[in-house]
Amino acid sequence: MRQDEGRASGDGAGTPQKLPASPVSSPASPVSSPASPVQLFVAFTLLALQGFGGVIAVTQRVLVEQKQWLTREQFIEVLSLAQVLPGPNVCNVALITGDRFFGWRGAFAALGGMMALPLMIVLGVAALYAEYAAEPAVAGAFRGMGAVAAGLIIGTALKLASALGSNPMGMRVCWLAGTVVFIAVALLRLPLVWVLLVLGSLAGTFAWMRLRSRDAVDG
Repeated sequence: MRQDEGRASGDGAGTPQKLPASPVSSPASPVSSPASPVQLFVAFTLLALQGFGGVIAVTQRVLVEQKQWLTREQFIEVLSLAQVLPGPNVCNVALITGDRFFGWRGAFAALGGMMALPLMIVLGVAALYAEYAAEPAVAGAFRGMGAVAAGLIIGTALKLASALGSNPMGMRVCWLAGTVVFIAVALLRLPLVWVLLVLGSLAGTFAWMRLRSRDAVDG
């Protein structure tokens, strides 16, 4: 009887056969990672050169969708931390992402790629802008680029919204918090630092309580 069961569950010798590994990767872990700090430098250099008007939007597409070095959930965590730290958001994202893979070497490589060539380009563009800023065609072009940048940011926010389903606060609370922040910053024009301190502290405390209660139930 046991031999029959062994044959039914395995090969002719009664050895159980291993099931093939699923090709679908876990959503909680990234699919791949950079091979070296040099690859990080090149990737962030190319990323920065694409970021006309909306570097964060391009960063999400490259790191999450193309390179698959971060999941959407991880990118949201990195971006959230980058926004509450001093300095440009995209530079903070580069530092945190580089440090995640190669420590301080990766952080400097990612930040160097983000800053090196764009710095030279910006210096040249700034000189040209000072010369031709009064031209109607130049002013109209910059207004158009502003509209494109707003569209890129909105599009990125909508793509990342699906990752909020795994947030410990829950989708409804996340949308409520986002709406309150939008009203406070965009409509009421409250200082961003106070919005982050108050609403960020409340959201962080609520998430911590939910995680603690979940751990208590699992334990």
